[in-house]
Amino acid sequence: MELFENANEEELFYQKPLATRMQPQTLDEVQGQKHILGPGKLLRNLIEQDKIHSLIFFGPPGCGKTALANVIARCTEANFVKLNAVIAKTEDLRQVISKAKEQKTLYLKRTILFIDELHRFNKMQQDALLPDVEEGTIILIGSTTQNPFHSVISALVSRSQVFRLEALTTKDILQVLNKALTDEKGLKNFNIKAQKDALEFLAAKANGDARKALNSLEVGVIASSSNNDKKKSQVIFSKQDAESAIQQKAIAYDENEHYDIISAFIKSMRGSDPDATIYWLAKMIYAGEDPAFIARRIVICASEDVGTADSQALVVANAAREAVEFIGMPEARIPLAHAAIYVACAPKSNACYKAIDEALEDVKNNPTQEIPDHLKNASYDGEKKLGIGQDYKYVHDYGGYTKQSYMPEPKNYYKPTNNGIEQRIKEKLDKLRKL
Repeated sequence: MELFENANEEELFYQKPLATRMQPQTLDEVQGQKHILGPGKLLRNLIEQDKIHSLIFFGPPGCGKTALANVIARCTEANFVKLNAVIAKTEDLRQVISKAKEQKTLYLKRTILFIDELHRFNKMQQDALLPDVEEGTIILIGSTTQNPFHSVISALVSRSQVFRLEALTTKDILQVLNKALTDEKGLKNFNIKAQKDALEFLAAKANGDARKALNSLEVGVIASSSNNDKKKSQVIFSKQDAESAIQQKAIAYDENEHYDIISAFIKSMRGSDPDATIYWLAKMIYAGEDPAFIARRIVICASEDVGTADSQALVVANAAREAVEFIGMPEARIPLAHAAIYVACAPKSNACYKAIDEALEDVKNNPTQEIPDHLKNASYDGEKKLGIGQDYKYVHDYGGYTKQSYMPEPKNYYKPTNNGIEQRIKEKLDKLRKL
């Protein structure tokens, strides 16, 4: 093969994982990301003209962040240095920056520093990059699976162009797998006949992660071969082999994903979409989210977004919270689903939520109202002589309601809607207020 100068180099190359061997060499080989790498797009133009400034790539695992950085390394005339934030230390940064200053001063040569997993650097390490990024001593390319606006210091983000990479589509991953089967760097020389449904299964289960799909293909091919000499024997790669290779789909679920999914879950309940609600609930359960945390959010939603439109929602939600503690997982998924669907389907009102917040704002910003004497507790004769507790009307003596002042300055915080039970509550309050 022309790729290698000697047999040892070839042998070492094929000892690397398939996903590593199949990394794209040019921009045209990068799958997906047309929104930033398509013809005429800003990032593509910057790379092709070798005029990139500091960049931050963020997106889910296996979408091509590191692969894109490696393509930039091949396209640029600048020195290209790689660090992984998981293992790199501040001293490593100092050495790179010192070398970059020397290259810039003596040879007018730029240095691009690629930091994989940038979010793994602590604040002090990220701060250490600032002066040299600011002065242009180094051009930073950072990659992260986490939202950089949360996981990277704002000063570094503001000095960089941020590009979001999307998870690859099933079609994208199918193209990656088919190329791996026909490319010399991949599995071309191993005489593999992959069944269409096997590749489709891998592409679907990879969840947008090309690395996972490629490595599963390689594992499956090895497992399905009964003959070690794969170059002479045809290897049939079936859907059953694919199922065995991928085992269980892994989904992205870092700290940012945790908040994003719970947000989608709550908004789906609030929006009365039980199907979306159940999907996001299933994703959280599958990813191993704390069921007690999910239950607490359902309880909150039951009061915040349903409230007195259907007070039973809070009863059901709280019962689910207790059931989670009582029976545990995996059975607790059922009462969680029960409560989530009930809340999603219940009539909606945030009248209680708005009432307490409006009242709190009033207490915080306005003079505090005094408690009327007739509402105060009169425990001693001396208090009664001062009029405390006097003239209070016990409503049950008046058939359940009588006109009486409960605040020196009447306020209207609770404004029931026309949804669910609140319609009846509104009609009753309107009638009472007219008396």
